[in-house]
Amino acid sequence: QVQLVESGGGLVQAGGSLRLSCAASGRTFSMAVLGWFRQAPGKEREFVAAISWSGGRTLYADPVKDRFTISRDNAGNRVYLQMNSLKPEDTAVYYCAASQRLVPTDRPADFGSWGQGTQVIVSS
Repeated sequence: QVQLVESGGGLVQAGGSLRLSCAASGRTFSMAVLGWFRQAPGKEREFVAAISWSGGRTLYADPVKDRFTISRDNAGNRVYLQMNSLKPEDTAVYYCAASQRLVPTDRPADFGSWGQGTQVIVSS
């Protein structure tokens, strides 16, 4: 099991940037795919991005491609989500998640550990 704690959410104007951080602990952190999901009010949780254990492979949802960047620091046990050119439709609670798969995946069922989430609000 991996324990995850997100931070970095907040209120930002459209066009602005935020950097989310997720601190991970657990004996298998370095072997896990890490991902970000989000859930807007009244909507289902949706995939945002995922990164392989080495950082060499990434996967992004179409709505965030070319605007968001996922990265990880295995030495520091952290994964990041750099969000640029934010839009009001990016408003959601963002969750960090860990998977034991070896390649990035966008399926929530592949992720066994989840954080509590951090709120991102983008004003127009």
